[in-house]
Amino acid sequence: MSGLTFTPSPGARPLSRMVRIHAAMETRLLLRNGEQVLLALVIPLLLLIGGARSGDVIDLGSGRRIDVLTPGILALAVMSTAFTSLAISTAFERRYGVLKRLGSSPLPRVGLLLGKVLSLITVIAVQLALVAVVGLGLGWRPTGGVVAGAAAALLVVLGAAAFASLGLLMAGSLRAEATLAAANLVYVVLLVAGAVLLPVSSYPDPMQPVVTLLPSGALAQGLREVASGAGLSLVHALVLAVWAALAAALTARTFRWE
Repeated sequence: MSGLTFTPSPGARPLSRMVRIHAAMETRLLLRNGEQVLLALVIPLLLLIGGARSGDVIDLGSGRRIDVLTPGILALAVMSTAFTSLAISTAFERRYGVLKRLGSSPLPRVGLLLGKVLSLITVIAVQLALVAVVGLGLGWRPTGGVVAGAAAALLVVLGAAAFASLGLLMAGSLRAEATLAAANLVYVVLLVAGAVLLPVSSYPDPMQPVVTLLPSGALAQGLREVASGAGLSLVHALVLAVWAALAAALTARTFRWE
């Protein structure tokens, strides 16, 4: 044993390992928060089941109710996590100095953001799987096969990027209390008037172009068209890409870590 030596090797873990650990922590924190779970999982599922069973109380147009509702609820699930939950949690992390301390840790700031993104992807994947399973159980029958699935995945990625960028833009520039109020208000407004529950055709003619240009309208309506076999609308994909690019650019310029 006397011939053995121990040479310390101080240093941070590889970035990929730190990102995975941080993503796992972010996911656990989100799932432990009852309000966030309610927003991310319970409300979308309740709206899907209630909307499908409500008969003609709410006019959803000429198509089958479940075929209109399920893609919209998929869009709502993306919005609830990528925008509302992310904005609120990040704003309070900034308020309490969590972001500042994490930013000075061995985990670089790009790693912090990557960890949040990976956590979002995990939670959104679980949400979409649950909503899709419940929708199928209620009679939803999407068409288009693998091509439609790939188009839907593209829309979800673009939608998540757009909503996450908007959420970080709000969280990084407003006070925590203001972000809490504004994020919930935007969530309710888009839920009611953003073509999430209702198809774009259900809105008055002057409102339809405006609703289509909203990220919620582009994502929900794009998913409806893909699931119905109509194919991917490049207009909806472009709208989401523009929202994502503009919000990300503004976030990079205005985000404050403390």
